[in-house]
Amino acid sequence: MLTLITKAFHELNTTELYQLLQLRSMVFVVEQNCPYLDMDDKDYKSFHVLGYDNGKLVACTRLVPAGVSYDIEPSIGRVVTHPEFRKFGYGKLLMEYSIKETKERFNSNVIVIGAQLYLDRFYQNLGFVPEGEVYLEDDIPHIQMRLSQ
Repeated sequence: MLTLITKAFHELNTTELYQLLQLRSMVFVVEQNCPYLDMDDKDYKSFHVLGYDNGKLVACTRLVPAGVSYDIEPSIGRVVTHPEFRKFGYGKLLMEYSIKETKERFNSNVIVIGAQLYLDRFYQNLGFVPEGEVYLEDDIPHIQMRLSQ
């Protein structure tokens, strides 16, 4: 069972911060074979959704306020689920919770994301609509998507 909590960066303790950076590195750097600098200074300004299964961090996102990733809209980024826990539907639960939290915390009905292209159908099923052209970010095809509800 997935337990989700949201914390501002300054509320994270050192263990939580270590675990979320470790999970992001495991997936975005090692699994996707993409060396890049994950710590981009956006974490300080963001809220972090942490998903636990029996006390183990298995999923997380960061909720980014407007003016940081996008000028006008808030964003959800660094969406990650531990490879061993993907079969449980945690990604969908994580995103549904993150959408709700983003709307409430930033008082916005619009959310913009930069989605890895291979996940566009996943995000479309959550209500996001692709916009613009496919672009490369760290040599991985991405597409900007918008949720307006």
